[in-house]
Amino acid sequence: MSLTEDILTQLPGDVLSGLRQADRLLAALRTDTTAVPTVVTHSETPLETVDWDVIICGGTLGILIGSALARRGWRVALLERGILRGRLQEWNISRQELEVFLRLNLLTEAELERAIATEYNPARVSFHNGSEIWVKDVLNLGIDPVYLLETLKQKFLAAGGTLLENTPFVSAIVHPNGVFVEQGAGRDKGDKEENVSHSSPLTPHSSLLTTRLLIDAMGHLSPMTKQARQGQKPDSICLVVGSCAQGFPQNQTGDLIATFTPIQNRCQYFWEAFPAKDGRTTYLFTYMNASPEHLGLEALFEEYLRLLPQYQAVDLDKLHFQRALFGFFPAYRQSPLRTPWSRILPVGDSSGNQSPLSFGGFGAMVRHLERLTLGIHAALSSDRLSASSLSLLAPYQPNLSVTWLFQKAMRADTGVNIPPERINRLLAAVFLTMHQLGDRVLKPFLQDVVQFLPLTQTLLKTAIAHPLLVAQIIPHVGLGALLDWTSHYTNLGIYSVLSRLSPIIQPWLKKLPAPQQYEYHRWIDAWRYGSGEE
Repeated sequence: MSLTEDILTQLPGDVLSGLRQADRLLAALRTDTTAVPTVVTHSETPLETVDWDVIICGGTLGILIGSALARRGWRVALLERGILRGRLQEWNISRQELEVFLRLNLLTEAELERAIATEYNPARVSFHNGSEIWVKDVLNLGIDPVYLLETLKQKFLAAGGTLLENTPFVSAIVHPNGVFVEQGAGRDKGDKEENVSHSSPLTPHSSLLTTRLLIDAMGHLSPMTKQARQGQKPDSICLVVGSCAQGFPQNQTGDLIATFTPIQNRCQYFWEAFPAKDGRTTYLFTYMNASPEHLGLEALFEEYLRLLPQYQAVDLDKLHFQRALFGFFPAYRQSPLRTPWSRILPVGDSSGNQSPLSFGGFGAMVRHLERLTLGIHAALSSDRLSASSLSLLAPYQPNLSVTWLFQKAMRADTGVNIPPERINRLLAAVFLTMHQLGDRVLKPFLQDVVQFLPLTQTLLKTAIAHPLLVAQIIPHVGLGALLDWTSHYTNLGIYSVLSRLSPIIQPWLKKLPAPQQYEYHRWIDAWRYGSGEE
């Protein structure tokens, strides 16, 4: 029996089967055998009635946008394939990012403080045979998803929202004046009334779901996203495995990114660790291209368990595992995904609206929550729901695109031979340079917010201090990728200038008609977020 089988079979639930099912999905993605669904179709016939302004598919993170829109008076329905509840594992984030919940009036200060399950400082950045760097107030809060989602759920209902649990999305038909949404078959076969929480006139067994706008918040494997991408193979994949366990030595610090091994199994292993309310959470993650020759999740979990005692200086048999964590996160260069349909908007992981260095999820959704809320509110108010208008809510962001080169430099792709210590040496040099330049350079990068001036300073200082190391990276990443990066880097500089000019422009927008205001405000948002200013 492998270490993975031994540990996972001791946990409640069939965790091992879940891991292997995730591996099968990963293998299908790598080998281009994933079926491309057809869940969105069109009709030229207008709907007779449209009951909702917004229907959101995917409740775990969709409830964030749903609550914000419902509190603005829109008729919102939320479809969740199971019961809407948070997982036990905390979501790590920085305090500054949480302020959006106060600005949008989603939580009170007391509720926000209660949602914080853990808080620690400092956090470490460390690379094999390199120096350690310590920072404060970066991803140092652990949010309790159970409390947060339940609180938002109740506020959503109090604001007039309709929650349909155990109601999976099946298909959508886009009409000229709205979208007809087909829900899971079980609901029109006599599902129980307690699956519906609402304050609207929806009857428990109603199968007629019509909306002005359909929001897809179902994640990377959303059937609408699959159809929109038409079987496109991801440009990279991040594999993550980990656990929360008790029995570690007392440690109130964390690791943001750490390595202690050279490249192994064509992977550079990166580690994270955070104090949790019921133990300590540790992750092992690695970046790779979509080649089927790379490790799968079960093989990576075996590596995680093999190396965990060395990483945390603890015997494996001293640990009491609370839960296992695993997943894979595909990333596409053509992101964020712009909707090919009118009246349908992908958000969060469905749109790929995150850096290829990050995992997306909660942090990426929170970062864009205010922009999306205000943008969707404006689109509904001015009836700007065409595909071209909604695409302005998923703009090109050079501060995300510029990180593709960095991610490629952190991979050991198949077919490319690089020295085992090259990635460690590169990262140790770059992070030491950022540390020397100060928190205003280091912290934004660690929070997945790349900015033009700090990036330029880092590149110049690193090139001067380590010219040979920088020269070795060019054949590693490839000349084509470097030229592509140059265009995004240039755009990052342009967006930074435009973002600084936007306060001068904004007063003039109030004089424009509402449709034009919608477009210009979306461009200003694109400059701010695309420059890393937000």
